[in-house]
Amino acid sequence: MSGIELIRRASGHAEAVAVVDGGRAYTYAELLEASAALGSSLLGGVSDLGEARVAFLVPGSFAYVTVQWGVWRAGGVAVPLSTAATEPELEHVLTDADVTAALAPAALRPRLEPLCARLGVPLRDVGGALAAPAAPLPVVSEDRRAMILYTSGTTSRPKGVVSTHATIRSQIATLVDAWGWRSDDRIPLFLPLHHVHGIVNVLSCALWSGATVETFPAFDLDATLDRVADGAYSVFMAVPTIYVKLIRALEAMEPARRERVAEGFRSMRLMVSGSAALPAAVHETWTRLTGQRLLERYGMTEIGMGLSNPLVGERRPGAVGRPLPGVEIRLVDEGGTVVAGEGRPGEIQVRGPGVFREYWRRPDVTEASFVDGWFRTGDMAVLEDGYYRILGRLSVDIIKSGGYKLSALEIEDVLRQHPAVRDCAVVGLPDETWGEVVAAAVTSDAPGGLDLDDLRTWAVDRLSSYKLPRRFLVVGDFPRNAMGKVQKPRVRDLFSGDMP
Repeated sequence: MSGIELIRRASGHAEAVAVVDGGRAYTYAELLEASAALGSSLLGGVSDLGEARVAFLVPGSFAYVTVQWGVWRAGGVAVPLSTAATEPELEHVLTDADVTAALAPAALRPRLEPLCARLGVPLRDVGGALAAPAAPLPVVSEDRRAMILYTSGTTSRPKGVVSTHATIRSQIATLVDAWGWRSDDRIPLFLPLHHVHGIVNVLSCALWSGATVETFPAFDLDATLDRVADGAYSVFMAVPTIYVKLIRALEAMEPARRERVAEGFRSMRLMVSGSAALPAAVHETWTRLTGQRLLERYGMTEIGMGLSNPLVGERRPGAVGRPLPGVEIRLVDEGGTVVAGEGRPGEIQVRGPGVFREYWRRPDVTEASFVDGWFRTGDMAVLEDGYYRILGRLSVDIIKSGGYKLSALEIEDVLRQHPAVRDCAVVGLPDETWGEVVAAAVTSDAPGGLDLDDLRTWAVDRLSSYKLPRRFLVVGDFPRNAMGKVQKPRVRDLFSGDMP
């Protein structure tokens, strides 16, 4: 049996249902058999892939889990690809990771065939690989590289974050403990599977626990609501954008159906929000509609999850809770001094067994990202009444104005409370007097349009400590990444030409 704890544990749940895909249930025994066959196919006669990188373009499905586990069982490094990625984005990952093979199901092979042919990367069909005869599989130690996930770069091209099997095991065990995972849990999986949220928090935690995952290629609002109304799930994890969509759908339903769906949510033992800041208004609206208090947490590709509101206890809107078991957190100010006490902002730095090993083939960037063994997240936070609150990214979300450090995330949260504002994104603009001034791009569904003077007055009244948010611009829908998070507009795109 594999030395990988996640896979080793599966034999203890052999007859339980691991994955439901398209209405068909697959047991843990079937998952072990299929992943062994795929691993044997990848070996192709050699005894161990020896950390060769294997990329795969597979949507959420039983096949995805089979490929991921098959790569690991053959001694390879899994490199999951985004099904929404463009060809240049796919090319960057394939070349940067120096993959030795790629896999895709028949429906997605055309997405990769021209690119793989040009790059000289063998492209395998998932179905064909599953038909391979079984072969001896290597024993893979936990200190070996297991996965490379590519992060969205804010100032450069995405970097490959390398996790070992031990890293992943630590991340899973931490969440299973903190969130009380059980073998009778049932959870939907519609999140992108090239992110730690879907891979670790949902898929791996569930399979570690002997629970059941129902997979979807992407988020399907109607299908999800139907399954929730049927009482299909006990745990639910999503990003804020999805909760907003669910709220709008619930509010538009006729009362009888709304009550059935709300009861489905109400009966779940745990609902989690992450991957982006959850506006306090969304948190409160969700509780009003379903009776559920969403559990918000904080994490990133490099560390897994670091902070979490408690499973039992206060789940505070706007806060991400306390350090998870086995995770050390500290705040450090711009001068490099560790922040003592509460109320003073600082950069979140993390230490623990769940922190990644390295940025793939970027030793200089890896070295610069650590201080005395602490990983520098680049995120600012403040500790208030025992709970951490995220202020935003140092690079894009912290606006330095008149000697103050202002959180773009906090300003956005306030602006979204205006009845005419559907969404917004806040950036800092250069200013000779203040250094930077607050600028907000706003979208509105108000029938009569958005009165900018009214919005300015309303915002200034609620943001008096943030100086004057004096520049606003109404634009169309903001682009979002695969997790549904608003992408910050570039200043030159929004505010080119004469300023108001």
